[in-house]
Amino acid sequence: MSVLFFDIGATLADVSVAADGSLTFHPRPRVVEVLDSFAQVRKGIISNPGPGATARENAAAALEAAFGGRFSDEALVHWGAKDRRGIFDGAVTSAGPGAGDCVFVGEDPDERVFAREAGMRTAAHPVFTLAAVEGRPVFWARIEAPDDRSPAELEAVAKLDEVVPVHVASDRLVLAMATARGVRAVEQSGFTADLRGQVGETSAFLVRDDRPVAVPVAFAQASAAFRATAEATMRAAAAFAFVSAELSGSRPPVSSLGPGPGGVYIAAAAGVPVEDVHIPGARPGHIERLLPDPALLSRPGQARAERFVTAFAPGAPSQETVDAVRAAVTPPALRAHVARISGAGPLVDGDPLTVRSRDASSADNERVVDALAGRLHELGLEVRRHEFTWRGHRLSNVEAELAAEASDAVVLVTAHLDSTGAEGEFFDSAGRSRPYDPAVDPAPGADDDGSGTAAVMATAECLSSMVASGRTPARSVRFVLFNAEEQGLVGSKAYARAAAAAGDAIAGVLQMDMIAGFQGGTRTMEIHAGSVVPGPVAGASDALADLVAQAGPAVAPDFTVQQLTGAADPAVGRSDHASFHERGWAAVAVSENFFDDTGPATGTRQYHRPGDTLLDRDHDTDYAASIARTVAVAALTLAGL
Repeated sequence: MSVLFFDIGATLADVSVAADGSLTFHPRPRVVEVLDSFAQVRKGIISNPGPGATARENAAAALEAAFGGRFSDEALVHWGAKDRRGIFDGAVTSAGPGAGDCVFVGEDPDERVFAREAGMRTAAHPVFTLAAVEGRPVFWARIEAPDDRSPAELEAVAKLDEVVPVHVASDRLVLAMATARGVRAVEQSGFTADLRGQVGETSAFLVRDDRPVAVPVAFAQASAAFRATAEATMRAAAAFAFVSAELSGSRPPVSSLGPGPGGVYIAAAAGVPVEDVHIPGARPGHIERLLPDPALLSRPGQARAERFVTAFAPGAPSQETVDAVRAAVTPPALRAHVARISGAGPLVDGDPLTVRSRDASSADNERVVDALAGRLHELGLEVRRHEFTWRGHRLSNVEAELAAEASDAVVLVTAHLDSTGAEGEFFDSAGRSRPYDPAVDPAPGADDDGSGTAAVMATAECLSSMVASGRTPARSVRFVLFNAEEQGLVGSKAYARAAAAAGDAIAGVLQMDMIAGFQGGTRTMEIHAGSVVPGPVAGASDALADLVAQAGPAVAPDFTVQQLTGAADPAVGRSDHASFHERGWAAVAVSENFFDDTGPATGTRQYHRPGDTLLDRDHDTDYAASIARTVAVAALTLAGL
């Protein structure tokens, strides 16, 4: 009989770490059902809780609390790094000579490669455990719905069979993982499925291509729908050709999964650096990492989004709130926060350590997480870290909440804490051009997104001072700093997926991504509400954008506001707010004049370069403070202050 081994983080459970280091595992959808279907089968764990005996003890306690009695054989529980095959070899040995095939179930394709090398069968999601035991393959599948079928009907089929969505392109198209058995169930319910190769040790991405597409003149008389399909097909082919050429040679391959919104879906083998591919002319955020989630089709935020549109009428912000924001969210406050996390000053007062890079691959990334979490804890907020793994790196989002009694929902104020210098020019000792190396190269990210991170921190300080003076919000307020945004929204995707699984009631998400870049001219802030997700999320995000725009005159009267919405919004899917749109929640991204390409941009010229520093001529903390104040007033107004 097979012995089953499971990864924990993102596979069995979402992991949160309290300020005292204790862990909580929140079981992912369908996981308990799968485990109980193998009640008579020996099961073990292969997971990395971090170094030290205390980390292992905390993980063991959290495992028992979340999955009591389901992993009772301690000999099959293996704690440690999974960046080589050794821990998997040890797991196979622990299964004993009488064991049949060993199976490893884990979301990370790199880890599945090591498990394969150790002789294990693998599954990319717990739903496919039985398929792995029986040696049945799992495929990438494009599932299309006819006009008389809804996403809810597809969800009803998927949650009962071997089907796991990874991206919802529209009400008509879903990209998913599925076995042949799952495909039969889908087709018997009236949907169609186009299989695009085995999942194996691959992961999926959406790569957008912003280059113009010239539809042949011969199509001029065709219907609009036909021309749109032709353009999408041509764009997907062009994008895939570029990506595959960039990743050719000795690297593992990529394969096309067909047209996706604005570009192409691709499957990439483990270790393929899709995030490093930059299509000429691509706008920021053109690559999106796709994560499997059985609950993706449910869009839990939709019901609240509907109420947001019909019932929310905040009116003008209170003068007391405006005054508090003006006092706390100041250029010097923002400058001090940016200095700490971009290397212009010590990361922690009294300690000489400065930050060279916040890249997800850099050792400084974790140090910045520690410092930000520590400061938020000092403010009296409940701080948690939401852990996830990217390419062998254990990373954390930082979450800090002020809970309000009888709150009907939580307001999220967010930014991304990581950085990159991938667009810079780097040279070896002989003066030859070389690729960006996050282990050694600087990525200060003062604007992207040190400025947004600083704004979140200053808003948290503002709320803390308001509470100290006796004011309390009617809604809970949560400050979240996402990691690995530059790798395709990985951190916010994992966070939003976990929030949906936990049933979080989210009133709205206000994301700040690059708010300090200003070359001069008209002082402009962009408010992005656009989404390709159909349904109430569009109207609710527009209403949230209206709230931000209404806050502007009180704290940024000299600014021009650009509200961008609909599928034509140039920031659709390109910042962390998109991870919440995907779940049906109202969300906006607020930025400098950078994404909108209808006129000359006045944002930073040091995007993704080592020159994105606090001393850069384009870095303007007065400009950033006006945008940060606008968002802070909107967030606190939404919270009932």
